[in-house]
Amino acid sequence: MRERTTGTRQADGHPHVGITTTFLGMPTFQEAARVSLTDTVQRRNLAHATGVIREKRAAVVGELDNWEQLRLAAEAIKNRALFSLDEYLVEFEERATAAGATVHWARDAAEANRIVVDLARAKQAREVVKVKSMATQEIELNEALQAAGIDAWETDLAELIVQLGDDWPSHILVPAIHRNRSEVREIFLREMKKVGRPAPEDLTDDPPRLAEAARLHLREKFLRADFAVSGANFAIAETGSLVVVESEGNGRMCLSLPRTLVSVVGIEKVVPSWRDLEVMLQVLPRSSTGERENPYTSIWTGGAEGDGPQDVHIVLLDNGRTNVLADQVGRAALRCIRCSACLNVCPVYERAGGHAYGSIYPGPIGAVLTPQLRGTSSEIDQSLPYASSLCGACFDACPVRIDIPSLLVHLRTRVVEEHRGGVPKPEALAMKAAGWMFADHRRYEAAEKIASTGGKALRSPLLGRKEVLRQLPPPLNAWSGARDAPVPPSESFRSWWKRTDGGRLGPSEERE
Repeated sequence: MRERTTGTRQADGHPHVGITTTFLGMPTFQEAARVSLTDTVQRRNLAHATGVIREKRAAVVGELDNWEQLRLAAEAIKNRALFSLDEYLVEFEERATAAGATVHWARDAAEANRIVVDLARAKQAREVVKVKSMATQEIELNEALQAAGIDAWETDLAELIVQLGDDWPSHILVPAIHRNRSEVREIFLREMKKVGRPAPEDLTDDPPRLAEAARLHLREKFLRADFAVSGANFAIAETGSLVVVESEGNGRMCLSLPRTLVSVVGIEKVVPSWRDLEVMLQVLPRSSTGERENPYTSIWTGGAEGDGPQDVHIVLLDNGRTNVLADQVGRAALRCIRCSACLNVCPVYERAGGHAYGSIYPGPIGAVLTPQLRGTSSEIDQSLPYASSLCGACFDACPVRIDIPSLLVHLRTRVVEEHRGGVPKPEALAMKAAGWMFADHRRYEAAEKIASTGGKALRSPLLGRKEVLRQLPPPLNAWSGARDAPVPPSESFRSWWKRTDGGRLGPSEERE
């Protein structure tokens, strides 16, 4: 497994190095989830947090009698944008350029990072303040800036917790959802003094006190930094505007104080018109934070002389999105507006946590988006489409109606097709053997007789009249380790039907 260092420096200017693992090279989801399931503190944190968010969402969605119509409208808006993405992207570039912004196009993470680093170097920036952005985390921009000697500071409270804790985000909306407030207090006391204003020595785990410590720590960075990086929730083709919604006001600080602003925006974030935004701003906050509207919604179009950033840049990021768009089924994942509603209702995510997905995009949407963006060459990406029980709760919650269960099945098929040939896995061998048996009724009947004979023997008084097999022999013991395997029936349905003429014969009439 490769390692990376965090993008932070101590107050004296020396690097503050923390080691975490990168995503690629991780174990499969199933292996990582098995470890996560033993973390009882994380499971308790996740259950509490997702439960609270679900209740809030249900309350505000229940207020609307046209919620399903809004979902259908949001789906149609995103589909319209994706089906004519080439046209809307060009329109967005023209409008944004006319408003004074400079638009850059980035094929992949390396190109996007190079653009941002070059802009920062041209401005002689030594540090950067950042609005929460999953796109910049996807391309590992913080690491690229650090390699260039530039500090990148996360200003979202949860992202700050993750950064100071040398951690990875585990949730789309609440990246530090796996941490409780006692853990946050310890992180602030231990780490803040290494990279800036220290936390108060008498800091408690009271949420207002923790928020105050973060606010004071970040204030000096806001006032000092002259270069900011943001993402965007939406890009409006009609006007060339970018939209960021957030809850703390840190985004507003980053979008108004620095002289230079660079926004890294995935090409799928485009919506056709200003009017479309009205629908999206109804479904997004209700689905994400369980609020009727976000506390802070920032919209900007280029730069304005004497007000806010004077040098505005927009990096339109592909990084695999065009490949996703080419898949007529898989492209539905690009409708995602990063609300995290699917995570909050997913029983698998609630128990396994976000780190097990090995991606900046965890949960059900990550299980269908990540393998398409990165491909399925690694074991972690091959395993993600199987990180689901296919219960369908994610589709019911999704504000843009992404049919995630169908996408998971689609990607499972792709994984199987892409890895045909070579040395077959045990599962493939088992399926091949089952296919051989079911292909001929005589083989199937022979297998029934063997199973029935085994069932009679196991139910005999000599063996204790067993009804459940606690442990199967290898390699089936991996399956029975978490399940009770029933003892095969003493008689098959086929045999019973033949003996009783389909149930019409009584006990005294049964054929010998």
